[in-house]
Formats: sequence, C-alpha cells, structure tokens
Amino acid sequence: MEFVGRTAELKRLKKEMASEEMRMSLIYGRRRVGKSELVKQAIKESGIKSIYYECKQVTEASNVQSICNVISETLGLPKLGYTSIEELMNYVFTLSKDEKLVFVLDEYPYLREDVKGLDSIIQSLVDQYRHTTKLKLIILGSYVDVMKSLLEHSNPLFGRVDLVINLKQMDYYESSLFYPAMSDEDKVRIYSVFGGMPYFNRLIDDKKSVKENIIDLIASPGARLENEVSMYLHAEISKIVNANEVFEALARGFSKYSDILSQSHVSSGPTLVDVLDKLIRMEVVEKKAPINDENSKKKAGYYICDNLSLFYFRYIFRYSSQLQIMDSEVFYDTYIADDFEKSYVPHKFEEICRQYLIRQNRLGNITPVIEKIGKYYYDNPKTRTNGEFDVVTLDKKGYVFYEVKFRKRKISREVIKDEIRQVKETGLDCYKYVFFSRAGCVEVDTDEIGHIELGQLYR
Repeated sequence: MEFVGRTAELKRLKKEMASEEMRMSLIYGRRRVGKSELVKQAIKESGIKSIYYECKQVTEASNVQSICNVISETLGLPKLGYTSIEELMNYVFTLSKDEKLVFVLDEYPYLREDVKGLDSIIQSLVDQYRHTTKLKLIILGSYVDVMKSLLEHSNPLFGRVDLVINLKQMDYYESSLFYPAMSDEDKVRIYSVFGGMPYFNRLIDDKKSVKENIIDLIASPGARLENEVSMYLHAEISKIVNANEVFEALARGFSKYSDILSQSHVSSGPTLVDVLDKLIRMEVVEKKAPINDENSKKKAGYYICDNLSLFYFRYIFRYSSQLQIMDSEVFYDTYIADDFEKSYVPHKFEEICRQYLIRQNRLGNITPVIEKIGKYYYDNPKTRTNGEFDVVTLDKKGYVFYEVKFRKRKISREVIKDEIRQVKETGLDCYKYVFFSRAGCVEVDTDEIGHIELGQLYR
C-alpha cells in the first residue's frame, strides 16, 4: 500500500532517527489519523533496525511477555524472561549502545494505565542512558488528553521529549492524493464528506461516483463507516446523549452558545460548556471568533470541524430510522442529494478555499504574507443588519475579501460589482477582492479584483 502525504511530519521524524544520540519522540492525535503508518513509513525509509509494539489493555505481565516475544522475533534473540516493564525497558536501552535502534510503544496510554509510575520509570531511564545509548524511543497515543499531560511541567517526562507531533487531519490537497482519478469537482465533494482522515480516504474508490462512495461507505445499513462517528464518541465521552444533542444543533447551523443551549436539550449552561470543551479537545468541534474582534465571546461561534461527523449528524443520525427501512439509493436521493449539492458542499468549499490560502501562504506564494485569516464581523448601517463574511485575510496592506462560489455558471461582472458594493456598504475597507469559482469567471481588467479557478487548488 502506497504511503500518501505527511511530507513535513515524515521529514521531522526521519531527522530524529538519523541522530547519533538518544532521542525521544511523542506523537499523538485522534484515532484513524495515521500515527502508526507515519512511524512505520519513517522506519522503512530510514532503514534502521526497529522494535514496534502496540500496547494492549491487559496486565503488565501480559504486555511485558508480548514485548519480549516481539524483541526476540525481531532481533533473532533467545526467549527473554523479563517480568517487569522496568527491567525490560532497561534492557532495551542497553541494546542500542553501539548501533541505532528504534523502539516504538504504540497506544502508550494502555500500558501506562496498568503500570504504576511508568512515566517516572521512563524518565529515569532516559536520564540514565541519555549519553550512552543511540535508542530512538517513540511513544504514540490516541487519547489526546493523556498524551498532552505527558508534556506538562508536573509530569516526570517534562523536558525529556525531543520531538512532539500533534498529528492533525490532512488538508484537502493531501487528501485528494488518495483519489487522483476523480475530477476536481468530485474531489471537493469527497473531501466534504470524508475529510482528511487517511483511514477513511483509503476506502474511497475513485473509479466510482461520489454518490456510490457515500452509499457504500456510510449511507447504507451496515456500511463500513456507518457507526464510525458514534463509536468514536462513545469511546471518548461518558454522557453521549448530551454530545448528540450538541452535534444535532451544530449540524443544523446553530453556532452561537445561546442558540445551541436553546436548540438542544442539554440540561444547563455548565453542562453545555463541559460538552463543548470536550468536543474541542477531541478536535471534532472548533471555536472561532472574527479576525476583527478575536476577544469577543459574544461574536464567537462553535462549528463542527470534522467532516465525517458533520455529514453523519446532518444526514445519517437525523434520518437513521428511515435509513434502516429504505433502499439506499432512494434514501440518498430523498434526504441527501439536493441539500448536499446546494448547501452542504458549497459551505465546505469555503473551508477548502481557506486551506488553499493557508497552503499557498506557507509555500511563500502569497505577497504580502497573510497574517490573519478567518471570518469578519460587520454591522451594516444602511440595512441595520449585522453578520459575517466567511473568508477574509489581513496583511500589512490591509484586508482582502474572498467570495467563494461553487456554482455551475460563471461569475459575471454584475455578480462581482454587486458583491463589492455589499462589502463596501458594511464599512469593510478592502484593497482587493478575490473570487473563487467552480465554473470560471469573466475577465476583469483591474488589480483590485482577482480570480482563482477550481483547477488551481489541485495543481
């Protein structure tokens, strides 16, 4: 299976492995985001001898015995008889005194849960062997809160970790590398559903239509990913009913705290705060404030930032009873097709365009460099209304306004003039207006107006 994307993370990890000194790396991120595959690929490309162990939810003795077996099989050694993790880890550190050795503990929180003081044990060994071993110790974990706690000042491992990677979902561009045969339009649609999770994207068949992939993978009884979202939430959240209530409100477009509280059946404000905080730590919900008023609690909003979760709660969870008794194609045509094309995908296309701007900015292709990007809050004195522009950037010259259109027809001069007029009426002072379009745009002879076609996003 070909390894896709993660160029920057792979480079950083391989650099650690190439060191002649003892190095400790900590990699965390939610399930399915590709932590294990990243480490395995780095090991493969580095060509360094390695011991890879995925910790289990069993006793210390069982994990120790399993690690012993892996070491014996990998290094061709006689059967090892260690009974404690401290003794075994001490042995591993001595194995690499003369040559590099990578030792990986995947799903570290499982082992930590059963071994009292494991962080202290590793800290002691790191300090003892720091200058006498070439070991590359890599710790992985999906429980983000636990993994982050290893970096806190109060934790014994504080100051011992040389590399930290918080592995996020891939952006739209890297995700599209999993389905190269699809048209650019369909790449937008597929990313809008499955997001940047490598595990999901490997399941996509780019020889099938978007509709067929959605039905096969999530919108049919018994589909591969039908229960993926609910299982992930159940594993992380004890009071799942409250989380479901919040997700339903967010999926229907309610983003303000007061609206979420009134539209959901969450019992109280403090409970809602706890749920939102947990969902944010899980990286399935994000809190956004406008770039022109970043400290305003009133203007901040909450949004589902995980595409599969948004799709699931908007279509599958909401109509779960109908899904079980209807033909899958009829279900898709009845409850998904129209809203998906007219509302859902155009909205997600805005996020893709934001990612494009960030990507180009990091590559040094945007001048002046973008310093802020996000929503812009406005009050329109003429109409006595207020609202938000979804994509606005700020650089040293001022604001740039972006209009995003996922429509079949070209953007006309009339549309451009009307959009600029509406922006100016709100008082937003821009030095440039840029239009993203799916179907193209008429030529406009001015430096004040720019245009980016869909195809440019995937070059």
